[in-house]
Amino acid sequence: MANGKRPTLLGEILVSLGYAHQEQVDEALELQKIRPKRIGEVLTDVGYVEEDHVIEALSEQFSIPFERNVRDSLDASLTTKVPINFIREYRMVPFRQNGAAFYVALSDPVNLLPLDDLRMLLGGPVLPVLCRDQDIQMVIDGYFDQQGENARDMIDNIVLAGDEDADIPTLDALDSERDLLDLANEAPIIKLINLLISGAVKERGSDIHIEPFEREVRVRYRIDGVLYEKLSVPKSQQAAIISRVKIMANLNIAEHRLPQDGRIKIRLSGKEIDIRVSIIPIAYGERVVMRILEKGTFLFGLEELGMDPHDYKLFDKLITSSHGIILVTGPTGSGKSTTLYAGLQRVSSPELNIITVEDPIEYQMPGIGQIQVRPKIGLTFAAGLRSILRQDPDVILVGEIRDLETADMAIQASLTGHLVFSTLHTNDSAGAITRLVNMGIEPFLVSSSTIAIMAQRLVRNICNHCKEPYEPELESVLELGLTREQAQGKIAYRGRGCEKCQGRGYYGRTGIFELLVMTPQVQELTLRGTDSNVIKREAKREGMRTLREDGASKVFKGISTIEEVMRVTRDDILMEVTE
Repeated sequence: MANGKRPTLLGEILVSLGYAHQEQVDEALELQKIRPKRIGEVLTDVGYVEEDHVIEALSEQFSIPFERNVRDSLDASLTTKVPINFIREYRMVPFRQNGAAFYVALSDPVNLLPLDDLRMLLGGPVLPVLCRDQDIQMVIDGYFDQQGENARDMIDNIVLAGDEDADIPTLDALDSERDLLDLANEAPIIKLINLLISGAVKERGSDIHIEPFEREVRVRYRIDGVLYEKLSVPKSQQAAIISRVKIMANLNIAEHRLPQDGRIKIRLSGKEIDIRVSIIPIAYGERVVMRILEKGTFLFGLEELGMDPHDYKLFDKLITSSHGIILVTGPTGSGKSTTLYAGLQRVSSPELNIITVEDPIEYQMPGIGQIQVRPKIGLTFAAGLRSILRQDPDVILVGEIRDLETADMAIQASLTGHLVFSTLHTNDSAGAITRLVNMGIEPFLVSSSTIAIMAQRLVRNICNHCKEPYEPELESVLELGLTREQAQGKIAYRGRGCEKCQGRGYYGRTGIFELLVMTPQVQELTLRGTDSNVIKREAKREGMRTLREDGASKVFKGISTIEEVMRVTRDDILMEVTE
């Protein structure tokens, strides 16, 4: 520091260590006003510093040493001396003993009071060291493994305990609710379902698929948008597994002929998990899909979604408009809700009245009124939107425009001084214009009310732990839309596969985006009822980057792979071929 004073604030320490610039710290402090996170977390979220940099600065701030290799020196026997709930709540774990003293790894140096309880539990002095939060999470996630149990072992135990060759019960033979309850509440079945759920959360799975076939029941996890087969369960356990899931979701276990939907709320590793359950009858029994939603994980800032800097600045400006409609388009599972929530989070303030109507409410947002659609009692999107307009809103989110009535009301709301966010199922941004017109909305209403349309997809990120460069074949680069001159000498990246990504080569996902702004030229084409391909070409002429172009940019930045971008933009390519 210029005056020789030793820095005491975390931001100042990061600047003095050379890990951040003062402008970046100032920007993070501004972001902190709208995002209730610590300054180190904000700086890490926006990519200005790495987690290790923040921990090193915290180490200096609190005079606690930073231990980088807790995993390598972890003595698993010490964790058995501390209740797992204690580790979950306080994020502290004893990992090494030196004489009578115990080294305790912790990720939050602000609250050191629980160290006194650890001293009593361990029966000796404790020496705190800082570590990455993921190291603490590793201990929590490995709890079942420390007990010598996993889902496969559990299945083996169930099979050994029963008669694998026994006749498979039919649905007719399972019409007794008491029998099903007894069967489903056996301890091994409960434990198996718990292990399947905890395993999916540990592997960052978004869905669990339980699929009955003629001789087996297959379990698959959807991880980063792709399904992976996890294990196979004996057919003899099918009824017990399905019934256990129904009991957890408060569904009717005696009903096998009709689809059922429910919800499970659990706490796992200190995190609240909300699971949406869908059960449908198929040829060999009932098929279950469990959608896993971790409360709090949606809180992405707009800057974390993966937008190109130009699109990010433009979208950030558009969502502060006083009125108009902003649409986000894409197929199911393309991250539309996450983008809308990030936009709402950015504009949210005490001065604005923000109300949403959703189906379902996936995440609770503080300071925002959220309405759950209930079609069975007449509370549709249109009915909810009609009620919202009587609540003096400034910003409205309509979960999805599905019909003419909802579309018409959303557009009318945008024309009468409200900013409206919504989603539409179309392949690209220009297609949303023709979709609204085909629904029955007059072209002049679409052109005058719509501010912008964002199309998006999710692509898998290359695992940073096993990323390697390579020179791709010219043909595969040309498929991304580059010219031969642009394609020459390009270097792409791929993941070899490692322990962190479980051999997949990918870890996590990011978005690719296509932002169409309703410029005067695009409005004119809309008024004429022009084809979406013509509108798209005009938008590209005005500087819009297509999904595939944004994906190509991420390929050569080392974020994703050529194969991944081609996989999610296949519709884009087919549309161009048919033009």
